[in-house]
Amino acid sequence: MLDDRKSAILRAVVQQYIETAQPVGSSTVSARTEVAVSSATVRNDMTQLEREGYLVQPHTSAGRIPTEKGYRFFVDTLTGTESLSPTNVRLVRDFFATTHGELEQMLAETSRLLSDVTGTAAVVVGEANEVSTVRSVQLVDLSPRTILAVMVMSNGAIVKRTMELDQDVTPSELSAAHALVNDRMVGSSLQAPTPTLAAPQQEGLVLATAAVSALREAAEAEGQHMFVDGRSRIAGSFDARETIEAVLGILEQQFVVVSLLKELVDGGLAVSIGSESGVAPLADCSLVVAPYQVGGESVGAIAVLGPTRMNYPETLSAVALVSQRLSRLLTEG
Repeated sequence: MLDDRKSAILRAVVQQYIETAQPVGSSTVSARTEVAVSSATVRNDMTQLEREGYLVQPHTSAGRIPTEKGYRFFVDTLTGTESLSPTNVRLVRDFFATTHGELEQMLAETSRLLSDVTGTAAVVVGEANEVSTVRSVQLVDLSPRTILAVMVMSNGAIVKRTMELDQDVTPSELSAAHALVNDRMVGSSLQAPTPTLAAPQQEGLVLATAAVSALREAAEAEGQHMFVDGRSRIAGSFDARETIEAVLGILEQQFVVVSLLKELVDGGLAVSIGSESGVAPLADCSLVVAPYQVGGESVGAIAVLGPTRMNYPETLSAVALVSQRLSRLLTEG
């Protein structure tokens, strides 16, 4: 545990390094209002913080920069009172007041919003349809032999499939099929066994069976939703070409990214710093992750990926706010 003075000095070093990306000297820290001690005192405490693994001196006579341990202390001691700038709050508010469309479009636009607000890469992933549950099904007659089947999933996705039939469907058959499909599918997942819809001679059974098959096929074809925005922004955060290539390479590996976010998001809003992710190419990066929900049920995650010297207070606030607004929009439909 650090005493109040060393804590204030460490936080000042982290904040200064986030702002400038340059090693921080004792005179710079002592000039900050939250420290208010002499440069000599700061120098002695910075030496102690270095011995304890919170800071490192990249070159002799240079200032200090935070280690992963230093960043972790900084993040864990944030007060929770930090907030987005008024400009970014307005940007998020206006986006969710006007965005519309199907789930895929909405998630793609949300990743773009989050990248714009934080100035780095953003990822939005949605639960695969086959592990979601069915909220409702509609069968719409576009013509006597053309039926549009529309299924709304618990993750907010809308699955559609147009069916061309061999014979006309009467309004009575359509109504019966609609009732059968909803009775058997609503509340179940697509991984569940195909339900027995009714007795063989039940009115609407042929259409209902065809609709279930078509919707399952359409939902499974869509797979996992993953949207990434801001690749060029995170590339600009690093000087080494090898680091840039490694980070961008990870962003192309959907399975790795989705698995990592699922692991991190289990506890709600979370921060992974450097090697904590367990993914070697992200050793110089941090991730801020939060779930988003539909009706109180977690159906996906949003994340910001940036350098370890990212602006944690601003990024945490942005991810939390976007998660809340996206959850509200999807829940309210």
